[in-house]
Amino acid sequence: MKIACLAFAVAALALAQPKTVFIITDAEGVAGVCRQEQTNPKDPEMRQLLTGEINSAVAGFFDGGATDVFVWDGHDGSATLSALTIDSRAHLVMGVLPATLLMERHYSAVAFVGQHARANTPGGVMAHSYSSLGIQNLLMNGSPAGEIETRTALAGWYNTPVIFLSGDRAAAGQLKKIDPDAETAVVKEGIDNYACISLSAEASRRLIHQRAQAAMSKIGAIQPYRIKGPVTIQIEYTSRHALTPDAALKPGAEVIDARTIRFHGKDFLEAWQRARP
Repeated sequence: MKIACLAFAVAALALAQPKTVFIITDAEGVAGVCRQEQTNPKDPEMRQLLTGEINSAVAGFFDGGATDVFVWDGHDGSATLSALTIDSRAHLVMGVLPATLLMERHYSAVAFVGQHARANTPGGVMAHSYSSLGIQNLLMNGSPAGEIETRTALAGWYNTPVIFLSGDRAAAGQLKKIDPDAETAVVKEGIDNYACISLSAEASRRLIHQRAQAAMSKIGAIQPYRIKGPVTIQIEYTSRHALTPDAALKPGAEVIDARTIRFHGKDFLEAWQRARP
């Protein structure tokens, strides 16, 4: 009897623990968005499509047991989303965030909505790493990386798992390589950089809600993605953003050539704070 009571108490305590989700948003991975001009933060159709997917994810997380959801407007200067249209239960995070992306608040989980693949990805819709105009390539410990890899590693540094991603098929595959148990909602398939086969808005929202709800059950089961130190972050800029003469004076910096710089850190966070694009 005592054992049964103890088990019940443990289960009740687990249910009572807050479950907070931090959503990182972008636009290139949204269903129906396949052309560069559609990614303008003020494009009315894109805003409607993105907001619909975000609200479906928010609803799925709450239906799966989330106690709080934070949505960061992470696309192009944080000028895309509106407090008028975001699910009323969510908190809208706006503006350029520090290098930590507020992960020091120790959310229960991180999720991506509207996420694209990294630069130079075959079949990636508008694939890029942070800046399609400014950055040619980004490497983490010598391997190609983009927002998915670096932000998942950042969450992992704070012992926070990534549990969900919605976006194109290439983006989902890249998360699965480093986080195989995460839930993904593939809302389109890239043909080339500016062509895709997309689900309808309604179908993508249903899928996102379903997978987001399922993702909540994986909190505690998915292990955070942690990169062992030392860590290097290497950025190859485009010609229009070639390095300045004082680039080598930055802490931990090693200039490779006129457009490429490598930052060294004792762990991921130090390297990332030095290199952050």
